[in-house]
Amino acid sequence: MLTGFVLTILLIVFGSLEAAGILREIANYLDAHVASSELIASAIGLISAVIDNVPLVAATMGMYDVTSFPQDSEFWQLIAFCAGTGGSMLIIGSAAGVAFMGMEKVDFFWYFRKVFPTVHIRHDDNLI
Repeated sequence: MLTGFVLTILLIVFGSLEAAGILREIANYLDAHVASSELIASAIGLISAVIDNVPLVAATMGMYDVTSFPQDSEFWQLIAFCAGTGGSMLIIGSAAGVAFMGMEKVDFFWYFRKVFPTVHIRHDDNLI
């Protein structure tokens, strides 16, 4: 119940940021200061370790329109991959991880020590 509430709040926040034009400004900044779209997608994947990937990808869709990156382009496929695997880097990065934490009584620090290094290495390996 709480996870659904948090996701709803995040979607509202990112929707407000998009309506205010802030997401577009962030996209313009990233385009001007980051060398490649692969690095942007990778950064979004790392952010997804902390923020749930569903609202983060929705926000990314608000940042870039289809004239910048057409539907089903490599950029969107890489965003889906990075956000999906990035959400598993930390247990708090996805609704499923938070639910797993609650149901199985998994401690954040245990997950960080045991799982994070492997997921991070695999995430980076697959980008190459």
